[in-house]
Amino acid sequence: MTALRQGSKPRAAIYARYSTDLQSAASIQDQARLCSRVCADNGWEVVETFADEAMSGATHLRPGFQAMQQAAMNGAFDIIVAEALDRLSRDQEHIAALHKRMGFHDVKIFTKAEGEINEMHIGLGGTMSALFLKNLAQKTHRGLEGRVRDGKSAGGISYGYRAVKTMLADGTVTTGEREIIAEEATIIRRIFEGYASGLSARAMAAQLNAEGISAPDAGKGDGTWGPSTISGNWKRGTGILNNELYIGRLIWNRQRFVKDPTTGKRQARPNPPQDWVIEDVEDLRIIEDDLWHRVKDRQGAIRAEMNPAGVKDGRLRLERAKRPGYLFSGLLKCDCCGASYTLINKTRYGCAGARNRGAAICTNRATIEREIVEDRVLTGLRDRLLHPDLISTFVEAYRLAFNATAAEAVAAHKQAQRDLAQVEKKISGIMAAIEDGLYQPSMKDRLATLKSEKATLSSLLETTPEPPALRLHPSLSDLYRTKIRNLSSALQDPGLKMEATEALRGLISEVRMIPDVDAPNGHRIELAGELAGILALGEADTTKPALFARAGSETMVAGVGFEPTTFRL
Repeated sequence: MTALRQGSKPRAAIYARYSTDLQSAASIQDQARLCSRVCADNGWEVVETFADEAMSGATHLRPGFQAMQQAAMNGAFDIIVAEALDRLSRDQEHIAALHKRMGFHDVKIFTKAEGEINEMHIGLGGTMSALFLKNLAQKTHRGLEGRVRDGKSAGGISYGYRAVKTMLADGTVTTGEREIIAEEATIIRRIFEGYASGLSARAMAAQLNAEGISAPDAGKGDGTWGPSTISGNWKRGTGILNNELYIGRLIWNRQRFVKDPTTGKRQARPNPPQDWVIEDVEDLRIIEDDLWHRVKDRQGAIRAEMNPAGVKDGRLRLERAKRPGYLFSGLLKCDCCGASYTLINKTRYGCAGARNRGAAICTNRATIEREIVEDRVLTGLRDRLLHPDLISTFVEAYRLAFNATAAEAVAAHKQAQRDLAQVEKKISGIMAAIEDGLYQPSMKDRLATLKSEKATLSSLLETTPEPPALRLHPSLSDLYRTKIRNLSSALQDPGLKMEATEALRGLISEVRMIPDVDAPNGHRIELAGELAGILALGEADTTKPALFARAGSETMVAGVGFEPTTFRL
């Protein structure tokens, strides 16, 4: 918790942000200059400046925003200064959480527009920001619909096209105009013809990667082709093979996006067909109808082959995603290319990048049995968790937890005793008044209520006696060792498997698979995440860092720009 240094100026941190690429980066300097004047006027010393460029205030996963919170938790400054509250966040939940977290660490929030931020600003400011975002979204949606009905782009540019900007007579520039890129159109026709002739999306992706042809969104992704880039999702109209713009048919508003309140990430949800906006744009056609229908016929045949009974399942929702099939499903990563290690058959894991995108992307063809991976990781965890230092940490954590629970119980017990004494005093007062001849009819009901309260409090004190002083059982360390040795069996117990698996997966961000011909099973294994940091406490040359003493508080606010702790098993 931040404490103001004796006889020194309050330390201030400046935060600045602007929202989109269309705004000037000079906005950051302008905001910082304004906030510096605020600090000078109040006699505050500016010790650090945090900034996020071209990032929306509706998300809290901003590198500068996260780094600022971490620095505040480490006691780096006493005051956060911003131009306005909406520079810090436009989300009610996030700004309220920031205010609560900074209040806990004795860090004040001050803005040029609102002054020192209090609960009233949080409530009203958060509401106004939320309304602003909602109104902005509605106006943007209306404007985009008008652009689409004119046959223009509503934003993103599909592979095969480029944006065209023309200067108008009034000095403005046209928006939403597109034209076909001949080289990319050739690749699109090649993909359609290859798929129609029987080639798989995986084979075509590997071939395109081998030839060094850049994939769509090469500037945003890794510039390589994958099967999903080509095949996509036929229901959502994604992927090269499902883009109806290639047959001169512009479809907009096929889906909407909602933000997951937990992760801050957007998820796509389909809109009903009656909400779609469809326009013919024949000048943008790349694929002829005959080739398009041949591709659709093959896709339909493959779906029918995969579902011969023709069973129609109910519509799946993203928030109902199935649980991982195995203990480390989705956590295994290839150290060579960063792709996932997936099951290449019923029993063995292998690099999906090498399998799906070809040797031009990854040459790691090493495979390993699923049960061997799980056994090696669990055995390594069991051995590391039995280190004496970690056993001592467990005993100390038990003592702290016991004392905290005992303190609450003691406080509750003493409060009940005080309440009981007050009730008995009031009962005595009523009885004394009756004896003095001051009886009132209302006294009867009041006396009955007080006697009921007395009975409840007396029963509570009898059933919850004061807790005894902490006495650590001599076999507590042995109990810890037994629990750790039973780790594998707990993960296989049907009654404990689900809860134990989720708890373990929650502490691991990824399991890195490093191919090595000299290592057991051809792989070295490296663990990344909070559990890796816990294991590091058992190393002989490791001093317990403050972030682990705070139960991993660094990872509580870690977003973009934080590297997880790693540990080799």
